[in-house]
Amino acid sequence: MKHSLKYNLGVVTSLPLLPLLYFQGKNIRKNVPTLPEAKETIGFVNNNFSSDLHILTIGESTIAGVGVDYHINGFTGALATTLSTKLQKNIHWRVYARSGYTVAKVTTKIIPKIEETKVDIIVIGMGGNDAFTLNSPKKWLKDIENLINSIQKKFPETPIYFTNMPPIKEFPAFTKTIKFVIGNLVEILGSELKNYLKSKKNIFYYDEVITLKNWSKRNNLSHKNSSLYFSDGVHPSELTYKIWAKEMATFISSKFKA
Repeated sequence: MKHSLKYNLGVVTSLPLLPLLYFQGKNIRKNVPTLPEAKETIGFVNNNFSSDLHILTIGESTIAGVGVDYHINGFTGALATTLSTKLQKNIHWRVYARSGYTVAKVTTKIIPKIEETKVDIIVIGMGGNDAFTLNSPKKWLKDIENLINSIQKKFPETPIYFTNMPPIKEFPAFTKTIKFVIGNLVEILGSELKNYLKSKKNIFYYDEVITLKNWSKRNNLSHKNSSLYFSDGVHPSELTYKIWAKEMATFISSKFKA
């Protein structure tokens, strides 16, 4: 209820800004280079452990590895490498993601294409495109519910881990207006997701709000140099994918029961 009220107040506040958002967004799309998705969506981390795990990552452009050349250098590769060490398992990994997809599109266009029959861990990274399309909290949760149901029909016993939401307020390519409107909305969607998943069994959400200041402090980096973290002002750099993946791997390993 609190977040719905915050969303409604945000809508009222943002309505006069919509024409400005449109033109600023159009200008950003013109100036920000269109980067391809990463290559090689299937991989294997072999550390000669006695057993293996199979991991799927599902999501939007960040999971699709926009900003790096190959997935081994992106989120999924770094996640698998870190999890292999933490869980003492060899990791088979595969990416199912598409740049520009909302949760609803992932559910209808990606989940039916999953070929695997056995998966030990599923990681989902979503939220940015749903915020950019001004998805409401009510529809967001309905779409999340549909996504979870479609995944659990295929993998009823597999734990699902949602990554934290994209730090839109930190994107250097965005104007203050876009950061305010879309950044606040993505945080509302994250809060709604957290509350929704509280009653769900075997589904987890890493709810830390990403800030460059905190990341820099933890990793002895300068948060004033935002170019370290972004490949194009919007999507992560290879460094960001590694930091994000390592933190997500720590979260997963704290919840995962082999």
